[in-house]
Amino acid sequence: MHTKAFGAYAANQPLEAMNISRREPGPSDVQIKIAYCGVCHSDLHTVRSEWGGTIYPCVPGHEIVGHVTAVGNAVTKFTVGETVGVGCMVDSCQHCYACDEGLEQYCEHGFTGTYNGATSDEPGHTLGGYSDTIVVRDKFILKIRHPEDQLAAVAPLLCAGITTYSPLRHWKVGPGQKVGIVGIGGLGHMGIKLAHAMGAHTVAFTTSESKRQAALDLGADEVVISKDADEMAKHATSFDFILNTVAASHDLDAFTNLLKRDGTLTLVGVPEHPHPSPNIFPLIFKRRSIAGSLIGGIAETQEMLDFCAEKGIISDIEIIPIQKIDEAYDRMQRSDVKYRFVIDNATL
Repeated sequence: MHTKAFGAYAANQPLEAMNISRREPGPSDVQIKIAYCGVCHSDLHTVRSEWGGTIYPCVPGHEIVGHVTAVGNAVTKFTVGETVGVGCMVDSCQHCYACDEGLEQYCEHGFTGTYNGATSDEPGHTLGGYSDTIVVRDKFILKIRHPEDQLAAVAPLLCAGITTYSPLRHWKVGPGQKVGIVGIGGLGHMGIKLAHAMGAHTVAFTTSESKRQAALDLGADEVVISKDADEMAKHATSFDFILNTVAASHDLDAFTNLLKRDGTLTLVGVPEHPHPSPNIFPLIFKRRSIAGSLIGGIAETQEMLDFCAEKGIISDIEIIPIQKIDEAYDRMQRSDVKYRFVIDNATL
């Protein structure tokens, strides 16, 4: 079937309207009319080929919320009219150790991304959520239980939400713990909300005094200006866990020194240039760890969505028409958004 979309034909060209093909729903497929699609930094990096390997035409978008319009005859968990979501993955091998454990994001054969992933569908690579309709295997569809008037603000949960929720859950963040969130952007603002909702004493780190009140409003119990050496020193050896969402290269030692013995600093931002090599002595002498984390599996993403629905958690967003996507990319690079753009797909 043909559907309307917005994408780019080359890295140096603006995004534009295009028609793309979607497969007809197979026995295990779900067809979705997309209502909203969040805008992620990965969209920008991919469409402009800043990470390399982009296949054109490129239709980005992996924070998708919409309504089911058709299901295959083997689909039992979803019905026409139901509100659903699609995140960063639309398939995986389903038989490796990672997939067997519900960790499809670590599939040993590589998961299929919602866009720019290999597929037998036309044109040979996946096309994402900047489109009117998408067809996805039922195992990679998620139920959305938030009210209808919050759906636009739910869309970023499918990337920014799970990217921060998964490490918080894996390192067992909860009451009685002191947890740091580094950066107050698209990822960091979700990290603050989630850590607070999990019951941890949540400390936000920012380089900007102007963001102090915003971080408190998001749920932070304290805010530390990370450029202030005296402020940082007051928190030495006091954190159980720190989640670092910053995607720019910076000194990690400033944060590892804040960890208790056996504390962990987990990175979820990918810098353009590598971080300076950390000092090893503070790690060895207090058995501290530096780790990484990648989105979450389908079961955990569903758990995150249910947790957010129960706690009333959504992203702080600005809704845009699809025609303003290049402007949104430019603003995103200047951090000129609080805190995520979301496309109204009715504007396609």
